[in-house]
Amino acid sequence: MSAHNSDGAWELPHEFRQMQTTARRFMRERIVPAEAPLPHDAYALPDDVLKPLQEEARRLGFWNVESPAEWGGAGLNLLGQAIVAEESSQCKMGLYIAACHAFGWDPPNAIFLGRKDQIEKYAVPTLNAGSKTFVAISEASGGSDPGRAIKTRAEKKGDRYILNGTKIWISGVGQSDWGLVFARTGPSKGRDGVTSFIVEKKFKGFSYKPIPVIRSYFPYEINFEDCEVPEENRLGAEGEGFKLAETWLIHARIPYAAAVIGVARAALDLAIEWTKQRETFGSKLSEKQAIQWMIADSEIEIRAARLLVYQAAWKGDLGQDIKVDASICKVYATEIAGKVVDRCIQMFGGLGVAREMPLERWHREMRIKRIGEGPSEVHRMVVARDLLGGQRKKA
Repeated sequence: MSAHNSDGAWELPHEFRQMQTTARRFMRERIVPAEAPLPHDAYALPDDVLKPLQEEARRLGFWNVESPAEWGGAGLNLLGQAIVAEESSQCKMGLYIAACHAFGWDPPNAIFLGRKDQIEKYAVPTLNAGSKTFVAISEASGGSDPGRAIKTRAEKKGDRYILNGTKIWISGVGQSDWGLVFARTGPSKGRDGVTSFIVEKKFKGFSYKPIPVIRSYFPYEINFEDCEVPEENRLGAEGEGFKLAETWLIHARIPYAAAVIGVARAALDLAIEWTKQRETFGSKLSEKQAIQWMIADSEIEIRAARLLVYQAAWKGDLGQDIKVDASICKVYATEIAGKVVDRCIQMFGGLGVAREMPLERWHREMRIKRIGEGPSEVHRMVVARDLLGGQRKKA
């Protein structure tokens, strides 16, 4: 996964650097100009603008980068996903709508562990259309420990399951036709009592509503009231819901961390250009030590976060357990990226919080990243338990 150049320095292999350059050029030359006319908090391009960009992305090999190639995705490994995620986040809506949706929406990879007929019915049409899906795990009773907090129940009746309960903080419901729902089917209060189902929004007893938050791309609350789900839509066996999703949930933290690094880098690039031009008290901002240290600290932290992500991706691609590595990436990347964006706003002064700049939007949306996919405190628990458990393995 890694290589050395003629000088002995570590660098990405040629094919990954080529992919990185192509993605970067596509973002700067095609996506950023297409997004420029939109309102500050927009989260979708007009179809007549988006469709040609999606066709171009397909030709470049960036279509649904996380999904298996055999089913129509790009099938990139974790390192490739991280590289594309860092580049595709660098637009106004990029923290939550990568490349303004030009690269499609990968369905949850757990679907590819289902039966062939389930993949063909749900995953393949979604991949071909670039449609959104949702994953409904979190509930009001707890999102950080979902295996024990899930109270939504699925009762077997004949050839179907009857779901009752409520899910909250679920992204993409309003833009999706179907998603994966995790519900309790057995008496166990732990993870082994949870089963996954493929649920369509049109199923009887399914309703949803947005939950307004500090970003315009709202999450949703889903309510199941005697919602009827055919038995054939059960994903895997009863009680295997988390077993099917576990690897996907852990691996998803790698591109998640890479995306915030991309936004931090984009913010720093903007700030560097600004400080070179802006004059105060008789000199450029870039000549003032306070500003220089902000820039230097930001660059150091971004590089450190990126290398943590690359290392975790490399280990994951070798088939190693990366649960702790992924938690480290998630905590460090989201926290330093928030600091970098905050510093960049400070360097811009009043202009930094003006809506003519993307920094104000990134600042708000970046705050959510420290909570989404498990809050920092929970991931610190994962790391601490590994260190204190007596079974620590060498990194």
